[in-house]
Amino acid sequence: MPKTIAIVEDEPSIRENYADALRRQGYQVNTYANGRDAHAAFQQALPDLVLLDIGLEDEIDGGFDLCRDLRGQSATLPIIFLTARDSDFDTVAGLRLGADDYLTKDVSLPQLMARISALFRRLEAVQQSDQDEKDNILVRADLSLDLDRLCAHWQQQAIDLTLTEFWIVHALALHPGHVKNREQLMQDANIFVDDSTITSHIKRIRKKFEGIDTAFDAIDTVYGMGYRWNA
Repeated sequence: MPKTIAIVEDEPSIRENYADALRRQGYQVNTYANGRDAHAAFQQALPDLVLLDIGLEDEIDGGFDLCRDLRGQSATLPIIFLTARDSDFDTVAGLRLGADDYLTKDVSLPQLMARISALFRRLEAVQQSDQDEKDNILVRADLSLDLDRLCAHWQQQAIDLTLTEFWIVHALALHPGHVKNREQLMQDANIFVDDSTITSHIKRIRKKFEGIDTAFDAIDTVYGMGYRWNA
């Protein structure tokens, strides 16, 4: 059964261009011109991935509001902002709200397709895993990662990580003490983003852990090299 991608974009020509390109790749596509229509549809059923603009008709930041609502419904639904707004403020805001990626509309179609495929590959890898359930739980002291359910716990308390955040934590915690540069982290976590996006994800991850444990210091920044999980 083909994956369903929702496009929330208020410009008709842009919306249909992306929809046509995705349909040619075999995806089922649903399109929405504003946040109200999209929100109503998502209350009935969630798609497999959402492409989301920020400004939606008369809603200057409607995409941010919709992203927040979607994260309330699902911690693992892949969400990609696809927008003309390229400021650092908007990028950080989008990622803090839980988006897995933030792209500007000058991105090439092959690159967009690659990022969509990477998100789906991560989901399918977990769903198709035939390992024993015990083998699919990674434990590192206070950290527990359930690879089947994409659930993370710190000190036995659940942490709502996005799909991208989950795999970044997994990539770091898999080999404690090993420094991962940004390129290695992208490869291990099977994501395709720029350096600043990785930095924003790390900041968001730390903030979520610190919300449970103010003394959290398991992720080290090794300046000029990358990041590591404290053994």
